[in-house]
Parts: sequence; C-alpha cells; structure tokens
Amino acid sequence: MTASTTRRTAAKSRIAAACAIAVAGTMLLTACGDQTKSSGSTKAKAENSAAAALLPQEIKDKGVIKVGSDIAYPPVEFKDKSGNTVGIDPDLGAALGKELGVKFQFENGTFDTLITGLRSKRYDLAMSSMTDTKDRQEGIDSETKKKVGEGVDFVDYFTAGVSIYTRKGDDQGIKTWADLCGKKIAVQRGTVSHDLAKSESKKCTGGKKIALETFDNDLEAQTRLRSGGADAVSSDFPVAAYAVKTSGGGKDFQLVGEQVEAAPYGIAIAKGNDQLTKAVQAALDAIIKNGEYGKIIAKWGVEAGAVTEAKVNGGS
Repeated sequence: MTASTTRRTAAKSRIAAACAIAVAGTMLLTACGDQTKSSGSTKAKAENSAAAALLPQEIKDKGVIKVGSDIAYPPVEFKDKSGNTVGIDPDLGAALGKELGVKFQFENGTFDTLITGLRSKRYDLAMSSMTDTKDRQEGIDSETKKKVGEGVDFVDYFTAGVSIYTRKGDDQGIKTWADLCGKKIAVQRGTVSHDLAKSESKKCTGGKKIALETFDNDLEAQTRLRSGGADAVSSDFPVAAYAVKTSGGGKDFQLVGEQVEAAPYGIAIAKGNDQLTKAVQAALDAIIKNGEYGKIIAKWGVEAGAVTEAKVNGGS
C-alpha cells in the first residue's frame, strides 16, 4: 500500500515482469499458517541476539511489539479461513520477533489511520505494505504538500510497484494509465494507486478524466470490479498478482500492462524512537543473513522484490 512520489520506474519494470511470473506461478493459498503465534522459547533464543540488546527496555518488559496493519491485503497480510492473521508481513514479523525475543502482535486498522496510530502510541510500529516515501518520513500530505505530522522512520524490507488489473477477457484496451482516461478505476483510499489515479487524470485530454472510486480496503475494490461497477482496479503488484491468481479460481481477473512506481515497503516507526528503529533494522539484517528472510519471500513466490540489506529511510 504505497503513497505517491516521483520514483524510478524503468529499471524496475524488468523486475516486474519476472515477479509477475514468479507470483502468478507459485502463489498458493496453502502457503498460510498463523505466524502471529510465538513459542515460549522465543525469548531464550534471542538472549544472545545483538538486535535484542538494542530493544528498548519497556518493550522487553512487555514482551510484545504492537503492530498496526490493515489486515485485508492478501498475500501481504490477511485472514485465512480460520480467522488467523497470515501473509508475508506476519511471517516476517514472526521471524523478527524471534530475533528480538518478543512477539509481534498484529492489530487490525484501516490503512489511512496507521500513522496516526503510531503518533498516539496505539501501535509500536506499522507493518502494512506501506511504501517508504519522503513525504511520509517528513509528515507531509502527499496531495496538499502541507505538513500534517512529525513523520515516521522506515526500515525497508521489500520492493514493490503498482499494477492494474481488469475483469478477465474484458480489458477494454487498457494497457497503461493513459488508457484509463474516460474509464472508472476502483482503488483503496490513501494508497499510491489512489494518488496515481488522481495525478494521471489531470493529464487526460478532451474532457475524459479518470473516474475514481475509493474504498476502505482492496477487497472492496475487487468486489466492485467483479460486479462490473468499475473498469479496472489498481493495487500493489503482489496484491494484484495474488487476486488474479486466486479470485474465482483464476477466472475473475487479469493483469494488464507493466508494474510502475516501484519503491520500498517500510516498517514504520514514529520519529524519536531511534532505539526501536535500530533494533528492528538489526533484526531484519540478521534474518536476511541467516536465511529466514529468503525462505519467507520464496514461500510466497515474491523473490523479485527481496532486499539484501535493511536500510533506514531509503525511499524517495
């Protein structure tokens, strides 16, 4: 779930094509399993962890990191048929928790309220397919460019762009964002797809703007498309590819065009919590080095978006 800024796209488009094949070919519903549960030995395993030593004492004492997340964004975070929180982010959260000696407790919230939840200390961090951007780092509203908060720090853990998909066999000639002029697109509110649709609509000529309909979550946008109420949906590439692969047994949707606006997903932490930021960065570096990160990314078939090191505020 990304937010808009001008970003590099050309080199990442080649990655997108490879990732499309990887995700569409290997993503399985059975790759689930509730990763929010941690064993009683987690703390003992992390006793000698350099990352755990960096963790603020208050969090060590609680033994829990509260994670704000919009848990309706498969395959990154969603509920399985048993109601368990599963996906790429919960799996990575469980691995980070083992390294830090605490449990990552995912708490559901709408995407556009997660940063506010960090400021109010409802959450310790937010992990929800959130793109690391300069605007978010600096607390700037991406549309008005006005200062609306203190901003957040990000520990970058994945790379993803934005894709468009339509009903299967009914792409209406849509291949690029320019092709959406005069058509309706459904998106999740507050995401890069939302911002991109608004900016692309301004480029349309002949009075044919992009009709935009926004929803609280991506699943609602998919329902709108499925019912014929929209011509297309746009969402982060892993989510779009998963929807195409799984909805209606793969018979509902199809990807059109290439991924654009590729940028890093980041774990968001409120400004001023430098110790927690350093601990999460160290834990991510540790699971990259020990191979746990790679296993999780491969499990979900999104290897093309993997990172090789944990960077802080690497977004542009």
